[in-house]
Amino acid sequence: MSPSFEKHVFEAAEAGRLDKLISDTLRDVSRRRAQTAILDGQVRLNGEICLKASTRVEPGDKVEISLALEREDVLLAENIPLNVIYVDENVIVINKNAGMVVHPGAGNPSGTLVNALLYKWPELREAGEAGRPGIVHRLDKDTSGVLIVARNNSSYKWLVRQFKSRKVIKKYLALLDGHPPTPSGRIEANIGRDDTHRQRMTVKYGQSRAAISEYQTIQTYPRHTLVEVQPHTGRTHQIRVHMAFIQAPITGDRVYGRRKLSVPIERFFLHANKLGIILPGDKQITEFVAPLPDDLKEILKTVEKMN
Repeated sequence: MSPSFEKHVFEAAEAGRLDKLISDTLRDVSRRRAQTAILDGQVRLNGEICLKASTRVEPGDKVEISLALEREDVLLAENIPLNVIYVDENVIVINKNAGMVVHPGAGNPSGTLVNALLYKWPELREAGEAGRPGIVHRLDKDTSGVLIVARNNSSYKWLVRQFKSRKVIKKYLALLDGHPPTPSGRIEANIGRDDTHRQRMTVKYGQSRAAISEYQTIQTYPRHTLVEVQPHTGRTHQIRVHMAFIQAPITGDRVYGRRKLSVPIERFFLHANKLGIILPGDKQITEFVAPLPDDLKEILKTVEKMN
């Protein structure tokens, strides 16, 4: 049986060695695995096969890599309950629970949203990328809320085009520690990988990509603020980084916010509340809504009681 591959295509956000850049960009891919793919002729740099791991990549260069699925990467169908908001022959819309990883990767071979989707909709295997079938956007493990999945290749391409052209309307509810400088605002601050802590992102103006977020205050509390945030770009950890940048980090975010929790919370308070998108074959935007989950409702009750 010939091996299965998953393909990744991205533009380099910074300069550096090819193998290191792949590992830094694709967080589930080790540097050793990247080097193996390069030596196997599975990596193209600006359209040309590249066989040298130390090749220097410049910002804006196009990198294509086909990764052979390792044994632990074989996707299993698992009977895991899902909160389905909407389903038709082209898409599935899920209200993702906090704590669920979207697709398998290093350290998470099973128990993911993809594993659960494959149990109910096995045809999903043929949609999009082999390692993450049907997935057109992601939410962090501890972020709950609306997520749309493609059921077939034509729908996958339809949805991906909208995300790439920034036509999708995404709105999140976030509880902030403290108060933002203004009740509403627009944050335009480039985001790139932290030079010291490579798993973290940060606001920076070299080796970074443009990032735009808008926020609107919904409710002000003595020590917290509930806001609706609309990201206009899709950078990794964008909302968390931008809120920390304006000195009002997301409550419970120990990575970008306060290490000492301001309320007893098990995860950071970020919920993908609304998603507006044109469904395959339609001309008008359809909006999907995921109500605030019970654990975050309880946090708001706690915040309301604080002096």
